[in-house]
Amino acid sequence: MGSKWRKVKLSLGLNLCAYLPRTTDGDDDGDYHPLPSSERLSDAVLLPPSNWENMVPSRTTTPLPSSHCLRLPKSLSKSSSKSSKQTCSICLMKMKQGDGHAIFTAECSHSFHFHCVASHNNQVCPVCRSKWKEIPIRSPGLDPGGRSRNDALMDVAHRLPVPQRNLNQWHIRGPEPGVFNDDESLDHLPVIAESNNTLDNTSDTTIKIETYPEVSTVPRSHSYDDFTILVHLKAAAMAAIRNPSLSGDQVSLLQSRNPRAPVDLVTVLDISGSMSGTKLALLKRAMGFLIQNLGCNDRLSVIAFSSNARRLFPLRRMSDIGQQQALRAVNSVIANGGTNIAEGLRKGGKVMEDRTEKNPVSSIILLSDGRDTINGVGMNSSYPNYESLIPLSIRSGSNREFQIPVHTFGFGTDHDPSLMHSISEISGGTFSFIETETMIQDALAQCIGGLLSVVVQELQVCVECTNPKLCLSSLKAGSYRSHVSADGKTGLIDVGDLYADEERDFLVSVKVPAESSQCETSLLKVKCFYRDPLTKEMTSTESGVVRIQRPKIAGQEEMSIEVDRQRNRFRAADAMVEARTAAEQGDLAGAVSILENCQRVLSETVSAKSRDRLWVALDAELKEMEERMVSRHVYEVSGRAYILSGLSSHSWQRATARGDSTDGSSLVQAYQTPSMVEMLTQSQPFLLSSPSRQGLLQSLWSQPKPR
Repeated sequence: MGSKWRKVKLSLGLNLCAYLPRTTDGDDDGDYHPLPSSERLSDAVLLPPSNWENMVPSRTTTPLPSSHCLRLPKSLSKSSSKSSKQTCSICLMKMKQGDGHAIFTAECSHSFHFHCVASHNNQVCPVCRSKWKEIPIRSPGLDPGGRSRNDALMDVAHRLPVPQRNLNQWHIRGPEPGVFNDDESLDHLPVIAESNNTLDNTSDTTIKIETYPEVSTVPRSHSYDDFTILVHLKAAAMAAIRNPSLSGDQVSLLQSRNPRAPVDLVTVLDISGSMSGTKLALLKRAMGFLIQNLGCNDRLSVIAFSSNARRLFPLRRMSDIGQQQALRAVNSVIANGGTNIAEGLRKGGKVMEDRTEKNPVSSIILLSDGRDTINGVGMNSSYPNYESLIPLSIRSGSNREFQIPVHTFGFGTDHDPSLMHSISEISGGTFSFIETETMIQDALAQCIGGLLSVVVQELQVCVECTNPKLCLSSLKAGSYRSHVSADGKTGLIDVGDLYADEERDFLVSVKVPAESSQCETSLLKVKCFYRDPLTKEMTSTESGVVRIQRPKIAGQEEMSIEVDRQRNRFRAADAMVEARTAAEQGDLAGAVSILENCQRVLSETVSAKSRDRLWVALDAELKEMEERMVSRHVYEVSGRAYILSGLSSHSWQRATARGDSTDGSSLVQAYQTPSMVEMLTQSQPFLLSSPSRQGLLQSLWSQPKPR
């Protein structure tokens, strides 16, 4: 099912947007150049076609040596003349006489769908760049590609006025201000609400704490140096996402009654020369989806970078007018120049740092398909200094009140995954590996599904020993900063934000002495301190005291499956780190051996014997990593990025995109929240267009999800 599902998505993805050729009219200085009306890409580039039924699922693959079945996608473009004659270069759909679509043959002999050329609004051939004297004019009543007039994004795009070269629009090129303090005012928007109104009525508190000792009974004569207790946290749910079957009007009504925390978002987009064509068009469509799903209280700013970087527009509220202007600005960019990731990040950080007002949630999204070619920092360097690319203002821990996570997305096989992972890790964000460019929108949808559902901020977890004879020996918290006091009596974990329904698991090890006469031993208790993003109030909650029974004689007791499950996760993450180190040193056989040994160890645990969902997911992920290490070439092309995106996911316990992990059928799937799944569903509206696809979607959603 998974393989067939990937084929369907890839084939459908090939037709998601218009093809944007690289222009030769402008200079190659890397600055932002908005297109005049005669050269701009049609607004239809941001709109999905509805004619899905005529497409044939297909996927070009590269076979690997020996018996391994990993398949790597080739370029999505077709270079043969035969293919170019059969495919419309504007919508990328096949052209066939008699299929109900008129075909227009231009003066340069290249052919296109009539409705595509009519909506192209451009007298330059997308294939050979020759000038056309005449193009067909679209009838006012014609909807290109037969798209539904109910499509919300289309409704926004249809309201866009056609920009003229001589208009002094706010997004037209001009000198940038020295200080980015021109963010649109929030006007004291009424987003404050009672905290319990923003949550599902079944939730009593914003954070639920549960604790699990590895065993509940320990003989008095036994002592432990590392007795393990699991601390499990879960954030409350948002009412609007508890029932995905609600209509759009019902969801809007719930959200108006139960407002969520609004977001300040800066997207830093790679528009270097390598992004020309299909990748840029797919990126524009993904940005159109993002813009459409931001609310009027959310603000967005877009940075476009190539050899240099430019802010397309300041932080602007995504009202109807704001969405129109954002769509127009994103739609007008062209691809050229080199790749200056450092400058793009610098300007993204400056937008956040200089703003005069702040929404409760802030984040930066970085999307790139290449390596930094300007600053001499990257995989080609002997000692890459990735930290130098990140502005001081957004580094994790540099300024607690101004920490801005950067969520990075690497496209295809030519980006620098080590750089992208380092940027996200240093700033407190996640790294996603988008192996196939057609999955850009899904990966972005999953990320913003989380960002638009933040219910907890500045979360700190305090663990305190309740028995004077006990002390903490260690805290396992992944990438979260943790600290154990000098006397070992308390420990602190700095967690930060939590999305609605998001969970966190930490392992606490304590030294438990032998007991002389007591029938039970108290171990510890957990307190959580956090800020409500809407009310701005600090709140605390705490667990009960964790205790174990201490009889004189105790029988053999099985390990708690909750504790065992999380031990397996940490074991798998440690094996990934070791395997990556071996692979980077050229020892691929050793790397595969490390992963295989980890699989064997996990297969003997309590979780494996009970077919625990997280164990199934970890086992599938480790196998996938082994397949991506069959040769140096395969590791360079996809193995490194796949491992790093997996490490990012497990270390932060947050969903990232890698391989087919955004598909409902994938076993390699963890940490997705209901809001992420709901946003992914909106990203794939074509799945609901026919009863057969509804059945497919139902079967995919019925697959068990790892916790």
